[in-house]
Amino acid sequence: MGAYEDLIAFDRETRALSEVARRLGWDQETMMPEGATPQRAEEHAAMAKVLHARRTDPRVGEWLDASTATDDVSAASLYQIRRDYERAVKLPADLAAALAKVTSLAHRVWAQARDDNDVAAFLPMLTEVLNLRRQEAAAVRQGGKAYDALIDTYEPDTTEAEISALFDALRPRLVALRAAVLDRPAPPELSQEFDEAGQLALSTKLALTFGYDLEKGRIDKAVHPFSSGSGLDARITTRTSLDDPFNCFYSTVHEVGHACYEQNIDQAYLLTPLGGGVSMGVHESQSRIYENQIGRSRAFTGWLYAQMRDQFGDFGIDGPQAFYACVNRVADGYIRTEADEVQYNLHVMLRFDLERALVSGDLAVNDLEAAWNDRFLSDFGYAVDEPSNGVLQDVHWSEGLFGYFPTYSLGNVYAGCLNANMRQDAPGLDAALAEGDTSPATNWLREKVQQHGALMKPVELITQASGQAPTVEPLLDYLEAKFSDIYGL
Repeated sequence: MGAYEDLIAFDRETRALSEVARRLGWDQETMMPEGATPQRAEEHAAMAKVLHARRTDPRVGEWLDASTATDDVSAASLYQIRRDYERAVKLPADLAAALAKVTSLAHRVWAQARDDNDVAAFLPMLTEVLNLRRQEAAAVRQGGKAYDALIDTYEPDTTEAEISALFDALRPRLVALRAAVLDRPAPPELSQEFDEAGQLALSTKLALTFGYDLEKGRIDKAVHPFSSGSGLDARITTRTSLDDPFNCFYSTVHEVGHACYEQNIDQAYLLTPLGGGVSMGVHESQSRIYENQIGRSRAFTGWLYAQMRDQFGDFGIDGPQAFYACVNRVADGYIRTEADEVQYNLHVMLRFDLERALVSGDLAVNDLEAAWNDRFLSDFGYAVDEPSNGVLQDVHWSEGLFGYFPTYSLGNVYAGCLNANMRQDAPGLDAALAEGDTSPATNWLREKVQQHGALMKPVELITQASGQAPTVEPLLDYLEAKFSDIYGL
């Protein structure tokens, strides 16, 4: 074989091993016995060393130098492998192993601290995770900003300055819309309990309705919902709350958006550099458009209302229109994952500002809770009542995912652009959604975005799919039109 073929064969084995490592993480958050945490941390560290050795193998550099692209697929594959290789060779093997071990341990500490509402119990581990991620950023940033190096892990070629500009463009209209909506009478809300078995049954029906292939995936419960895997094994988790079934339903739909992206990538790319989502911003565009523009639309909630009546009987909401307003109710709340579309990005902005201050050293870990509470009060106008509703609510920092949070809002912006073009291309979409048929939307997303995997760069992919360069206006126009209608603005 030639250099390119040797490189791809070697890379395929590396990616297969990486999927095994990801499965360890899935198991840890779903089924692993609690007492296994120390051993699992050692297992994560061992896998990290093996993967780092493969990713920095000198032959990879030699094969890259000797390879020539002959088409778009080979050009994109070489770009992705070179990007991964150049980052990996800057990262010491011991640091890669330490990150894997410590974040594995930190997850369990965070989960217990969250259950106990004990911030102090988590801060020493958070300090250790943050220090390791700072070391990683210092190793790979080449003189640039540390936070830029961390963002680049999740959203290639995106900087802190660009994210700040994005939030500066979003904030004024979001804040104005929030104020106008909260000045109007609130729609009805759910006021009874919904049994867990019924929630999970309807949750599974929703997953299937959005095209999730359960022969190549599964649904489990986790403290913080997530998706894991790729290709022929793309798994999701959800969670339940007796008095809030929407938490379960829309967590499921959100994670199905991630999993369907992975399941719908061209099978020719399986276990290749192109066989995964191209960035977390693009990934979040799929989960957010499934969850919101499709799943919370007037047409689809009309179908969901009938499903809830079938599952739970009369649950106190009088008709599809009242249910649509209930699903999209804008109200005070602490939890990002449960936030309505108007306020969701404000939750992300808070995290973005705090975590970049942590990375830069402008904010000490011991001052994080106070900084969170002060910022939350300033942004939302009421105080955090307990740490599990505040600084301990998200899993991300325990896993070292500094730089990840901005991709949620970037995904919302991408979703806004995609939705505007999808609506033009599928004029009969609402009629289908009203019957519980999401295929006009999911097929469009599969064709325009998902099947391509990492063939194109993120902005190139979204521009091609939406017919315009990404901008905040389609998202803001959509939000203002939707909530002005619901609240009579």
